[in-house]
Amino acid sequence: MRVWSESFSDGGPISDACGFCVPATEGHVTFAPNRNPHLAWDGAPAGTRSFVITCVDQSAPTVGDDVNKEGRTIPKSLPRAEFTHWLLVGVDASAREIAEGGRDAGVVPRGRATADGAEKTGLNDYTGWFAGDADMDGGYFGYDGPCPPWNDELVHEYVFTVMALDTETLDLPTRFTLADLRAAVAGHVLDSASITGTYTLNPALRG
Repeated sequence: MRVWSESFSDGGPISDACGFCVPATEGHVTFAPNRNPHLAWDGAPAGTRSFVITCVDQSAPTVGDDVNKEGRTIPKSLPRAEFTHWLLVGVDASAREIAEGGRDAGVVPRGRATADGAEKTGLNDYTGWFAGDADMDGGYFGYDGPCPPWNDELVHEYVFTVMALDTETLDLPTRFTLADLRAAVAGHVLDSASITGTYTLNPALRG
Protein backbone atom coordinates (compact mmCIF):
# COMPACT_ATOMS: atom_id res chain seq x y z
CA MET A 1 0.00 0.00 0.00
CA ARG A 2 0.91 3.65 -0.40
CA VAL A 3 -0.48 6.70 1.42
CA TRP A 4 0.00 10.42 0.76
CA SER A 5 -1.49 13.77 1.73
CA GLU A 6 -2.13 17.18 0.21
CA SER A 7 -2.06 18.67 3.73
CA PHE A 8 1.63 17.84 4.25
CA SER A 9 4.45 15.93 2.60
CA ASP A 10 6.06 12.88 4.15
CA GLY A 11 8.53 14.19 6.72
CA GLY A 12 7.32 17.76 6.28
CA PRO A 13 5.30 20.15 8.46
CA ILE A 14 1.59 19.59 8.86
CA SER A 15 -0.58 22.50 7.74
CA ASP A 16 -1.62 24.85 10.55
CA ALA A 17 -5.18 24.31 9.35
CA CYS A 18 -4.88 20.76 10.67
CA GLY A 19 -3.52 21.79 14.06
CA PHE A 20 -5.41 21.94 17.34
CA CYS A 21 -3.40 25.04 18.21
CA VAL A 22 -1.31 27.63 16.36
CA PRO A 23 1.11 30.26 17.69
CA ALA A 24 -0.37 33.48 19.07
CA THR A 25 1.14 36.86 19.90
CA GLU A 26 -0.42 36.71 23.36
CA GLY A 27 -0.63 33.59 25.50
CA HIS A 28 1.75 31.70 23.17
CA VAL A 29 -0.99 29.68 21.40
CA THR A 30 -4.62 29.83 20.32
CA PHE A 31 -7.06 27.35 18.83
CA ALA A 32 -6.59 26.41 15.17
CA PRO A 33 -9.05 25.22 12.47
CA ASN A 34 -8.36 21.65 13.65
CA ARG A 35 -9.33 19.99 10.36
CA ASN A 36 -8.43 16.37 9.77
CA PRO A 37 -5.78 16.30 7.03
CA HIS A 38 -6.33 15.06 3.51
CA LEU A 39 -5.25 11.45 3.12
CA ALA A 40 -5.26 9.26 0.03
CA TRP A 41 -4.09 5.71 -0.52
CA ASP A 42 -3.86 2.95 -3.09
CA GLY A 43 -2.57 -0.60 -3.43
CA ALA A 44 -5.08 -2.17 -1.04
CA PRO A 45 -4.87 -5.96 -1.31
CA ALA A 46 -7.63 -8.22 -2.56
CA GLY A 47 -9.99 -9.19 0.22
CA THR A 48 -9.95 -5.76 1.89
CA ARG A 49 -13.30 -5.23 3.62
CA SER A 50 -12.62 -1.99 5.51
CA PHE A 51 -9.92 0.49 6.46
CA VAL A 52 -8.70 1.84 9.78
CA ILE A 53 -6.94 5.19 10.12
CA THR A 54 -4.81 6.27 13.07
CA CYS A 55 -2.67 9.27 13.95
CA VAL A 56 -0.19 8.98 16.79
CA ASP A 57 2.35 11.54 18.00
CA GLN A 58 5.61 9.72 18.71
CA SER A 59 7.16 12.61 20.65
CA ALA A 60 4.95 13.41 23.64
CA PRO A 61 6.90 14.32 26.81
CA THR A 62 6.88 11.61 29.46
CA VAL A 63 7.23 14.17 32.27
CA GLY A 64 4.93 17.18 32.40
CA ASP A 65 6.72 19.33 34.98
CA ASP A 66 8.08 21.79 32.41
CA VAL A 67 5.24 21.69 29.88
CA ASN A 68 4.22 25.20 28.77
CA LYS A 69 6.00 26.82 31.73
CA GLU A 70 7.46 30.30 31.38
CA GLY A 71 11.26 30.41 31.60
CA ARG A 72 11.59 26.65 31.19
CA THR A 73 12.08 24.27 28.29
CA ILE A 74 11.44 20.61 27.57
CA PRO A 75 14.81 19.16 26.53
CA LYS A 76 15.22 17.01 23.45
CA SER A 77 16.80 14.35 25.67
CA LEU A 78 13.60 13.78 27.66
CA PRO A 79 12.19 10.28 27.02
CA ARG A 80 9.13 10.40 24.78
CA ALA A 81 5.85 8.49 24.53
CA GLU A 82 2.85 8.11 22.23
CA PHE A 83 -0.11 10.51 22.21
CA THR A 84 -3.15 9.46 20.18
CA HIS A 85 -4.78 12.05 17.91
CA TRP A 86 -7.13 10.04 15.68
CA LEU A 87 -8.75 6.62 15.66
CA LEU A 88 -11.17 5.94 12.79
CA VAL A 89 -12.52 2.46 12.03
CA GLY A 90 -15.03 1.06 9.56
CA VAL A 91 -13.94 3.17 6.58
CA ASP A 92 -15.60 1.62 3.53
CA ALA A 93 -13.50 -0.75 1.44
CA SER A 94 -14.20 1.32 -1.68
CA ALA A 95 -12.74 4.49 -0.14
CA ARG A 96 -9.38 5.75 -1.37
CA GLU A 97 -9.37 9.29 -0.02
CA ILE A 98 -10.52 11.47 2.87
CA ALA A 99 -10.77 15.21 2.26
CA GLU A 100 -9.18 17.76 4.57
CA GLY A 101 -11.88 18.52 7.13
CA GLY A 102 -14.03 15.77 5.65
CA ARG A 103 -14.43 13.97 8.94
CA ASP A 104 -13.71 16.49 11.70
CA ALA A 105 -13.09 20.23 11.95
CA GLY A 106 -12.98 22.84 14.68
CA VAL A 107 -12.05 22.62 18.34
CA VAL A 108 -15.01 21.32 20.36
CA PRO A 109 -14.62 22.04 24.10
CA ARG A 110 -15.33 18.86 26.08
CA GLY A 111 -14.90 16.85 22.88
CA ARG A 112 -17.08 15.86 19.95
CA ALA A 113 -19.25 12.74 19.99
CA THR A 114 -18.21 9.48 18.39
CA ALA A 115 -19.10 8.96 14.74
CA ASP A 116 -22.48 7.26 14.43
CA GLY A 117 -22.80 4.84 11.53
CA ALA A 118 -20.61 2.31 9.77
CA GLU A 119 -17.60 4.44 10.70
CA LYS A 120 -16.69 4.71 14.38
CA THR A 121 -14.21 6.95 16.14
CA GLY A 122 -12.22 6.18 19.26
CA LEU A 123 -11.02 8.36 22.10
CA ASN A 124 -7.93 10.44 21.49
CA ASP A 125 -5.55 11.38 24.29
CA TYR A 126 -6.91 14.89 24.79
CA THR A 127 -9.46 13.02 26.91
CA GLY A 128 -6.80 12.45 29.53
CA TRP A 129 -4.94 15.70 28.92
CA PHE A 130 -8.00 17.82 29.71
CA ALA A 131 -9.30 15.65 32.56
CA GLY A 132 -10.19 17.90 35.48
CA ASP A 133 -10.15 21.09 33.39
CA ALA A 134 -13.34 22.99 34.19
CA ASP A 135 -13.77 24.25 30.62
CA MET A 136 -12.39 21.36 28.55
CA ASP A 137 -12.92 18.10 30.47
CA GLY A 138 -14.74 15.50 28.36
CA GLY A 139 -14.53 12.59 25.95
CA TYR A 140 -12.55 13.55 22.84
CA PHE A 141 -13.56 11.33 19.93
CA GLY A 142 -12.32 11.60 16.35
CA TYR A 143 -9.55 13.83 15.07
CA ASP A 144 -7.97 16.52 17.20
CA GLY A 145 -4.74 17.79 15.74
CA PRO A 146 -1.29 18.73 17.01
CA CYS A 147 -0.76 21.01 19.98
CA PRO A 148 2.73 20.17 21.27
CA PRO A 149 4.15 22.23 24.15
CA TRP A 150 5.28 25.65 22.93
CA ASN A 151 8.50 25.30 24.93
CA ASP A 152 9.51 21.89 23.57
CA GLU A 153 12.99 21.72 22.01
CA LEU A 154 11.89 18.74 19.90
CA VAL A 155 9.79 18.97 16.75
CA HIS A 156 7.03 16.39 17.15
CA GLU A 157 6.41 13.63 14.61
CA TYR A 158 2.88 12.48 13.81
CA VAL A 159 2.44 9.12 12.11
CA PHE A 160 -0.73 8.66 10.06
CA THR A 161 -1.40 5.01 9.25
CA VAL A 162 -3.99 3.44 6.96
CA MET A 163 -4.65 -0.26 7.57
CA ALA A 164 -6.52 -2.56 5.20
CA LEU A 165 -8.54 -5.13 7.14
CA ASP A 166 -10.12 -8.45 6.22
CA THR A 167 -13.24 -7.57 8.24
CA GLU A 168 -15.93 -4.87 8.09
CA THR A 169 -16.37 -4.65 11.85
CA LEU A 170 -14.23 -4.90 14.95
CA ASP A 171 -15.13 -5.92 18.48
CA LEU A 172 -14.55 -2.62 20.27
CA PRO A 173 -16.13 -0.81 23.22
CA THR A 174 -17.84 2.51 22.56
CA ARG A 175 -15.02 4.43 24.25
CA PHE A 176 -12.19 2.53 22.63
CA THR A 177 -8.56 3.59 22.87
CA LEU A 178 -5.44 2.92 20.80
CA ALA A 179 -4.67 -0.10 22.98
CA ASP A 180 -8.17 -1.48 22.39
CA LEU A 181 -7.81 -0.95 18.66
CA ARG A 182 -4.42 -2.62 18.44
CA ALA A 183 -5.81 -5.66 20.21
CA ALA A 184 -8.90 -5.76 17.97
CA VAL A 185 -7.03 -5.55 14.64
CA ALA A 186 -4.52 -8.27 15.54
CA GLY A 187 -4.75 -10.95 12.86
CA HIS A 188 -6.97 -8.82 10.60
CA VAL A 189 -4.45 -6.46 8.94
CA LEU A 190 -3.84 -7.40 5.32
CA ASP A 191 -1.51 -4.47 4.65
CA SER A 192 -0.80 -0.96 5.89
CA ALA A 193 1.04 2.21 4.96
CA SER A 194 2.08 5.29 6.90
CA ILE A 195 3.06 8.89 6.34
CA THR A 196 4.73 11.14 8.92
CA GLY A 197 4.13 14.85 9.42
CA THR A 198 5.86 17.24 11.81
CA TYR A 199 4.55 20.06 13.98
CA THR A 200 5.93 22.51 16.50
CA LEU A 201 4.63 25.55 18.37
CA ASN A 202 8.10 26.60 19.46
CA PRO A 203 8.77 29.90 17.62
CA ALA A 204 12.50 29.12 17.43
CA LEU A 205 11.79 25.93 15.48
CA ARG A 206 9.08 27.10 13.07
CA GLY A 207 11.53 28.64 10.61
